[in-house]
Amino acid sequence: MRTATLGPAQRAESLAGMAERELDILVVGGGVVGAGTALDAVTRGLSTGIVEARDWASGTSSRSSKLIHGGLRYLEMLDFALVREALKERGLLLERLAPHLVRPVPFLYPLRHRGWERLYAGSGVALYDAMSLARGHGRGLPLHRHLTRRHALRVAPCLKKDALVGALQYYDAQVDDARFVTALVRTAVSYGAKAANRARVTGFLREGERVVGARVRDVESGDEYEIRAKQVVNATGVWTDDTQAMVGERGQFHVRASKGIHLVVPRDRINSATGLILRTEKSVLFVIPWGRHWIIGTTDTDWDLDKAHPAASSADIDYLLQRVNSVLAVPLGRDDVEGVYAGLRPLLAGESEATSKLSREHTVAHPVPGLVVVAGGKYTTYRVMAKDAVDEAVHGLDMRVADCVTEEIPLFGAEGYPALWNARARIAAQYGLHVVRVEHLLRRYGSAAREVLALIAEEPALGAPLRAADDYLRAEIVYAASHEGARHLDDVLTRRTRISIETFDRGTRSAREAAELMAPVLGWDKEQIEREVEHYEKRVEAERESQRQPDDLTADAARLGAPDIVPS
Repeated sequence: MRTATLGPAQRAESLAGMAERELDILVVGGGVVGAGTALDAVTRGLSTGIVEARDWASGTSSRSSKLIHGGLRYLEMLDFALVREALKERGLLLERLAPHLVRPVPFLYPLRHRGWERLYAGSGVALYDAMSLARGHGRGLPLHRHLTRRHALRVAPCLKKDALVGALQYYDAQVDDARFVTALVRTAVSYGAKAANRARVTGFLREGERVVGARVRDVESGDEYEIRAKQVVNATGVWTDDTQAMVGERGQFHVRASKGIHLVVPRDRINSATGLILRTEKSVLFVIPWGRHWIIGTTDTDWDLDKAHPAASSADIDYLLQRVNSVLAVPLGRDDVEGVYAGLRPLLAGESEATSKLSREHTVAHPVPGLVVVAGGKYTTYRVMAKDAVDEAVHGLDMRVADCVTEEIPLFGAEGYPALWNARARIAAQYGLHVVRVEHLLRRYGSAAREVLALIAEEPALGAPLRAADDYLRAEIVYAASHEGARHLDDVLTRRTRISIETFDRGTRSAREAAELMAPVLGWDKEQIEREVEHYEKRVEAERESQRQPDDLTADAARLGAPDIVPS
């Protein structure tokens, strides 16, 4: 395997290399589906490139509920095929593909009615477990259990006594969604794919009706490239219709955006040893353990405003607080909220007017020769979507191509992870770190934690935590720029780390320290450091202002008050 480094030099070489020689597959879109498609294609032996207009996972794929799950609520909709497929993928990720990034998480479902509800909900959860085991990849998670009210309140003392008559507890899994996408891209690069973020497709190359590549602009430098490819895969999520419009052909399907917002609160604000899943009038509400925090979400509302920066309004925040407070003995207030983030689900448009009723299934189409479109789906089933997209693209290649092998390809950082985890105390002693720090690195980087530790060995000051975000080491900021493709301060504070949602200051107190750590890697002078810090502070203030607004329209206008650091 080649290097898996996503540094400035690699990015420049990738752009030049993609323009130099025709590719078999060019993937447009650097979210989880695009990154998964690039990995699928390159591991079949195809010459592959992937471009992303902004940062890796900067859209939907960094703003999810951070769950890898079968979708328990889809059983109620009788969508057994989707649940079965997702449970298989959950098992593969936990056991083989990414055990360093995907881990089990327990959820408690409070029962409000005696008798019938325990039977009804219990049957659903039992079926969920059975379907997981039947796929052969569910043995890594405990089975569900029935709890009395007294037992449930011992597990989750945060609940009001009158909020339940008993409970069910079951297990799913969670992931840092943005880090996972970075791992996918790095894995694809390690097998020979060429990858560049901040590289926007401005149009498609045509020969007659056939798409033969794309025009790409390096957003950082302004340079233009013509990248030729035998097949182009459009994996742009909520931007699918916009990308499709560049071809000048009517799409075979349309994608609607559904906004979901999440709140982040400190762990001590909710006294519970388990996550919670609550039924609402529209969908379900999760309270998800997240390190020293909880993630509370989500909403499900139609969104037709700015796709790059979906905004959470005051009404959205109030909705979540009201729903979670209906079961909490000690209610949460606005002052308890550390972070807020909003994301857009790409749903296949159907006849239903309610986004919660639209399909989470995915679809693949070949609207014109040379162009494949993949859309819809859910984060957990990204690998299946990627396989289907490449299978469709292969039909347009005049060559024999191997079958998909990604079921057997561990992601970057997975190989050797269990052995390093077992040796974490020894590693901590070797580098003069507390064992908790080494555990943190292993859970974020897997076996690639050795690369972060090598930076500390070379410069011991990097082993210190950030002054205003002490969950993260200074070395992680440097590593994000040198190895993980971070080009701007926003990339690091929002996606490579989660400082932007895990601190009450939203990362503003860490901005300058982080920018100064990134500067030598990316060649920034003092003026650029100032620009990065100023932009980040304006972005945070625009987000705060949007969250004071009463509705989507005013929240969107407030959020757009802070333009991107590099206009794309």
